[in-house]
Amino acid sequence: MEPVALSVENIYVPVKLRKTLDAANVETIAESIMENGLENPIHVRRDKERYVLVAGLHRFEAMKALGEAEIEVFIVGARLF
Repeated sequence: MEPVALSVENIYVPVKLRKTLDAANVETIAESIMENGLENPIHVRRDKERYVLVAGLHRFEAMKALGEAEIEVFIVGARLF
């Protein structure tokens, strides 16, 4: 499976996932991304007009915090967990 670039604006984060957000972890990952780039694409699934985040909340939020407009993703067919 090859990753594709998507606009962060087109990715919806479910409320259930948002509740698990750890700001300190986002900051640590953002620092790593600045040094090494995004090494592991996030996972999303298609849902009508948008994409829904399945895995990679902290990487997604770190990319947003860095001001990135696009993020590399793997588009999956179903939830991974």
